[in-house]
Formats: sequence, structure tokens, C-alpha cells
Amino acid sequence: MQILTSLSRRRFLTGATATAALGPSLLHAAPANGRLNIAFIGYGKRAYGVMDHALRQADVRIVAVCEVEGTRLAKAKEVVEKRYAEDVKSGAYKGCATYVDYRELLGRDDLDAVVIMTPDHMHVHPALAAAARKLDIYCEKPLTRTIEEGRLLVNAVKKHQVVFQTGSQQRSEFGGRFRKAVETIWAGRLGDIKTVRVGVGGPSRPCDLPEQPKPDNLNWDLWLGPAPLRGYHEELCPKGLHNHFPAFRQYEEYAGGMLADMGAHHFDIAQWALGMDASGPVSIEPPAEGETGLKFTYASGVVMIHGGPSGCTFEGTKGTLRVDRNLLESDPPEILTAPLGEKDRRAMPSKDHLRNWLDCIKSREEPICSVETGHRTASVCHLANIGYKLRRKLNWDPAKEEFSGDEGANALTRRKPRAGWEYV
Repeated sequence: MQILTSLSRRRFLTGATATAALGPSLLHAAPANGRLNIAFIGYGKRAYGVMDHALRQADVRIVAVCEVEGTRLAKAKEVVEKRYAEDVKSGAYKGCATYVDYRELLGRDDLDAVVIMTPDHMHVHPALAAAARKLDIYCEKPLTRTIEEGRLLVNAVKKHQVVFQTGSQQRSEFGGRFRKAVETIWAGRLGDIKTVRVGVGGPSRPCDLPEQPKPDNLNWDLWLGPAPLRGYHEELCPKGLHNHFPAFRQYEEYAGGMLADMGAHHFDIAQWALGMDASGPVSIEPPAEGETGLKFTYASGVVMIHGGPSGCTFEGTKGTLRVDRNLLESDPPEILTAPLGEKDRRAMPSKDHLRNWLDCIKSREEPICSVETGHRTASVCHLANIGYKLRRKLNWDPAKEEFSGDEGANALTRRKPRAGWEYV
């Protein structure tokens, strides 16, 4: 393994700025003299694959991991040090530091960036703290627990000028199916879009799990973070290593239900195709009952419906296009088979979501799924959950990010954190 010296953050950014001035062809040359020092915050099922991918990047060095559960923390350290075994033996790598509290990890002075893989309700607090340290951030989706959190995070990222990637990897991966679908729609092949159907799960619900004995190697208070105080249950935070996605996703105290879990992927594609990365719908109309059928209406008149086949189905004046992770089809087929023109709008090139972020750290460009984009997609999910909860039509102002004349609905766009977890 080639031994590369670590860069200080200031030196790295100075070099990146100078390289950018020479032209994009030289943007990837900077890591030849150093690596990005990265820390992982959270080590659950999703983090396993992302960490493995990060460990395979020649210009990355994972120097620390943070996890509130002891077995997973030890495993994360083991995985990192096994990958860097040659450098451990030679003394070029001093080992992977471990932390239970992300605030202690962020006190290090050798970090360039962090990858946040915590449960949904714990995304924003470490992200705000990392942004204040001017660390670049990759954060899993759904980006936030509330709409208010999203705007706080967008403002912090802009203020501190950090490179932020939301982990909505459908924009980059899955064989480019989602990219092709979006570019086809941008090219007008479907004509005017009338309806979008997004097939994902149902809304969140209050947590009603009974209390169980807490494992000795778990810091339950840190797992709860800003969420209301309650007793431990293994469906929220599994014991030890696990190969499933925990059920915290179903409960409103911690997440937005399966509506937000996969909705943060598929509503994201709908927003992307409709040119709504910095905006959103203007009204939300829930059904009288049931967990599907809620309708969003955009200022353009496009109606987006929660429900239908998995993935996104776009219905236009010239035909229909359906896209999912293993599917891309249109009716008529010519909508997809005819090549795009040279002048047709294209998406930012990206076949690897993590790699797109790493490259943007060097170029200081905005990644393919920025903090604003992640916030707006998460907001769509939050709006749907609010609609299902209130069961009445709501008028939404996407510029002001508030409901018109409805304080009851506006109260649900924010949540006061538990004492000691106030937003900084």
C-alpha cells in the first residue's frame, strides 16, 4: 500500500483552490501528496457498505469512528484497521480512534470531513457541529426530522462553506436509470407532466414499544439525543451487530415512517425531474382515511400522489415513464429508446455517490445532492406526514416554508429538542 502523508485542512483547501484555477483536468491530482482524514459517526447496517467503499478510496484515510453501542464500535475499529493492516505494521497508520460521543470526536484537529450514519433524529445535531468546525459532510437520508431542522442545517452549511452531500444515492447509482429518466423528462419526451405517482410506504406513528432492560455497553441517553426521554427497546437500537434496518424508522419521535425512509429516495427523484430541488408543492390534500392517496399540487399544476407501483411513475401528455432501482420503462417505448440531443439538459456526471462528494471536496463544487436538495426532499416527506396527521387540506408556501393561516400545522414543522439538546 502506498504511504501518503495526511493533509491539514487549511493546506488541503489552499491546494484545492489553486488546482481549481488551473482547470478541471487537474482537480484529482491533489491527493497524490495526501489523504482526506475522515471520521464515521454511526455504524449500523447502512454504514457497513458505505465504510467499506470509503476504505477502498486511495485518497481517504478513516482515522476515527463513533458509535454509542460498544459491540458495533469495536467492530468498526476492527474493520478499519484490518483494511489498513500494512500501514499499521509499518507504523504509518497509528490506528483508528474510537468515540462514544460525537462531540468528543469533533474536538480532533486532524479531521477534514465526516460521514454521518446515525438514526434520522440524530442527523442534524452532529451535522451542525461539524459544519461549525468547517468539516465537509456526507449525511444519510432522510436528512432531517423536521422542516425547521432542515433550514437550520442549510443555513449552517452555507455560512461555513462546507461541501455537503445528502445520501440520496439514486441520483448517482443503480445503473444510471434514475438519471436517464430525469434527463428524458427534462428533454420533453413525455410532453407536459400531469401526474407523478410515488410508491413508498406509509406515514410514521407514535412509539408505543414497552421498555426493556438496557444493555450495559450502550449509551442510551446519547442514542436518544434530542428525542423525548423513554426506556430502551431493541427494535429501536438493536444489540450488537445486525443485518437489518432497525424499526426506529417507523416512529415519529425518531423518523418519518417508511413514507420518509424510501420517500427520501423516490420523492427526491420526482423533485429532481420537476425542477423542484430548491422548492416544493403549494398544497397538500390527504385522504379522509388510509395511509396512501395523499396529493401534492405544485404551482405548475402538476399533481404528485403518494401511492402506486414502487418507484416513480410520470404521466405526461405524450406518454408514461416508470423508474425504480431495477426498472426503467416507457409507453410508448420510443420515449426512452430515442437518443437525447446534444443540446438537451444533462445532470451533473456522477456514477458513485460517495466519490462525487470526495471529488467535490477537492473542487469545492456543490455535489449532486446538496444540503438544500436534501432538505427540500425531506420536507416533502414531512409535509405528507403532517397531512396524514391532520387529515385536512393544507396550503404551503415553499418560499417562506410555512403553512398559510394554519398555526396548528405550522407547529408540526418544528419540535423542541429535549433539554440539553438545544440547537447550536
